[in-house]
Amino acid sequence: MAEPIRLAAANEGEPVKLPRNVEAEAAFLGAIMIDNRIIEDISIKLQPEHFFEPLHGRIYDQILRLIDRNMLVSPVTLKPFFENDETMQELGGPSYLVKLTADGAGLLGARDFAQQIYDLALLRELVSVGRTLVENALDTSEAVDPKGQIEQAESALYKVAEGEGESGGTKSFLTASAEAIRNVEKALQSGGHLSGVTTGLNSVNSKVGGLHNSDLVILAGRPGMGKTSLVTNIAFNAAQRWVREEQDQIPEDKRVGAKVAFFSLEMSADQLATRILAEQSGISSELLRMGKISREDFRELSRASRELQELPLFIDDTPALSIAALRTRARRLQRQRGIGLIIVDYLQLLQGSARANDNRVNEISEISRGLKTLAKELAVPVIALSQLSRAVEQRDDKRPMLSDLRESGSIEQDADMVWFIYRGDYYEAAKEPDHNDEAAYAAWQETMSRIHGISELIVAKQRHGSTGKVRMKFEAKITRFSDLAEDQYSDYED
Repeated sequence: MAEPIRLAAANEGEPVKLPRNVEAEAAFLGAIMIDNRIIEDISIKLQPEHFFEPLHGRIYDQILRLIDRNMLVSPVTLKPFFENDETMQELGGPSYLVKLTADGAGLLGARDFAQQIYDLALLRELVSVGRTLVENALDTSEAVDPKGQIEQAESALYKVAEGEGESGGTKSFLTASAEAIRNVEKALQSGGHLSGVTTGLNSVNSKVGGLHNSDLVILAGRPGMGKTSLVTNIAFNAAQRWVREEQDQIPEDKRVGAKVAFFSLEMSADQLATRILAEQSGISSELLRMGKISREDFRELSRASRELQELPLFIDDTPALSIAALRTRARRLQRQRGIGLIIVDYLQLLQGSARANDNRVNEISEISRGLKTLAKELAVPVIALSQLSRAVEQRDDKRPMLSDLRESGSIEQDADMVWFIYRGDYYEAAKEPDHNDEAAYAAWQETMSRIHGISELIVAKQRHGSTGKVRMKFEAKITRFSDLAEDQYSDYED
């Protein structure tokens, strides 16, 4: 058996000996160069930064690049990329690549070696997090913020648990472009319009391409427009789609459904459940709350309830949550349940840190920035509802604009998409003339019949595409949004 290869790693001089197995790294790389098919059997997300020895990380990175181009990986094909590598020159030049293949023992345990390399990398990240945690806790030179330190530590630990750690922030263009291609492929397979989590509304999916990972979507509107109803519909549609895809055994990378975390700071969990039951049973939510239903209606309600029992929709109705607490709960839910969509109803009911509380604008800025950070950290879309200022009511055209976002321009700045919900019939109903004025009343009735039950989703900002309007049908009694039929769409006029 060949003598084990030993390298003086870049961080060998650390006072604490970090977990590592350089020999396992060498054996694993050698095995790949002997049999390229090994890389296909590795189920973990092994990345170049997981290698303790930097040279081994660079070799593995180049191996991934060659395999991505469908090229053979061997000491010969790798040689041109390392002829000027200083570390390799110290080890005798590119002939070091041949040494890696001298011992074929790695072929028998390649998967185990990969797992150990990965696990040891996580342990090193854990050491780093622990060291930083201790150093920050001992440093009292600045204003003490224990809660902030706890939030930062939990965020760092979450990244380690997800296999990211400090190295998770950087990606090669190869990795980033591969993710982009997968998104394009998903959109192509869905009929050319859906690359993210589905909203369950074809018209909305066609406009925005679904809800994209790491995006913060702000849905705003005046009271009575149906903001909560729309996100409740989206939450149900995404969760129901996930159930169907799970039953059909659709591969995870091709799914457009998602498990949903719904943070309801305004309504209780049972109120939200009532809305969903009303939508699915077709029974008015008002009648459900008052108990004014027939036995036949109750049987339909029971049927809908049984069908929804397995729905992966998790509701947290804790009032007055802070943005830090919400992020903590969201991380826990993703770790335990694997959520793929987060909904917050609504942004202005969240609380910022104690430092930001003295200024409402700063507090809202901290909250919107925290929601965007959460979307990126968990790599899921986040939909946050927001209030609008009363300026809307002072205009003849009640359609909202970006300037109507309440209390802070940072909401618009942090958001990847801003949606406004607008219902013309809501405002027209308030203009009902006196019944004795037959001409005016007839004109009002004609207008109401044309716009009744039709709402607009105004896409006022979209980083991924164009802005514009999407018209939908809204059934107020059962709080359900749906796509308009073609004849309804053409009959509606601005």
